[in-house]
Amino acid sequence: MTNESKSTTESSSNYEHLEQMSISALLTNINREDQTVPLAIKPCIPNIEALVVGIVKRMQQGGRLFYIGAGTSGRLGIVDASECPPTFGVPHEWVTGLIAGGDTAIRKAVEFAEDDIDQAWQDLKKHNINDKDTLIGIAASGRTPYVIGGVSDARKNGVFTGCITCNKNSALANAVEVAIEVIVGPEFVTGSTRMKAGTAQKLVLNMISTSVMIQLGRVKGNKMVDMQLSNTKLVDRGTRMVMNELQIEYNEAEKLLTQFGSVRKAVDNYKKQ
Repeated sequence: MTNESKSTTESSSNYEHLEQMSISALLTNINREDQTVPLAIKPCIPNIEALVVGIVKRMQQGGRLFYIGAGTSGRLGIVDASECPPTFGVPHEWVTGLIAGGDTAIRKAVEFAEDDIDQAWQDLKKHNINDKDTLIGIAASGRTPYVIGGVSDARKNGVFTGCITCNKNSALANAVEVAIEVIVGPEFVTGSTRMKAGTAQKLVLNMISTSVMIQLGRVKGNKMVDMQLSNTKLVDRGTRMVMNELQIEYNEAEKLLTQFGSVRKAVDNYKKQ
């Protein structure tokens, strides 16, 4: 029996004759499968916690967080990394996502890029990755050479390593210090890991980055007080946050926000007056 035939992510769908289903049946069955994903994550919380603890410790000492992946997994890491600066007001280099095949692969598949076991470390070295940093490898299958090679080389060089995968006892899980194995079962379309596996990876990434940023003090109460004011909607949101915190009128709150550039700074400087 091959490794692929043992792989949960490659196992046959629980549904047959998809092309014969009505649109309503397709949507209902996809939704039924999607509802199982959060329940599959629940047993992984202790390992997610261990990974977050390690990340926070290192970032408090000046370390950074890196994600590597191929295809959907790589794109999800890039999405999570790219959303940290606007959401939490942190420098772009704090969280970085890398994908096999480089930036071209974000929009268009680069053939066989994921099969190069040495390339990830070359990509990471361009960012001067070091033993203060954390690297999370993302691969639904747990057997992507680009990702396995990257975490293996990183670990040899003192980098704290973790992974997110959707198969048990994979080569990727065995290569890292903290493995998050979310076993979501067969995909609705056999092997289409952009579906349940991708959803699981996205949810876990949300948990990791949000928890890390809260622990690093980038949220106050339940508010994104350091968010970048990059559009009208966010300026309005920030203004209302200042209004509510200081119990002042909208125009005054907006003036403070514009003057100081963030909700946190606007509130803190007002209180110093």
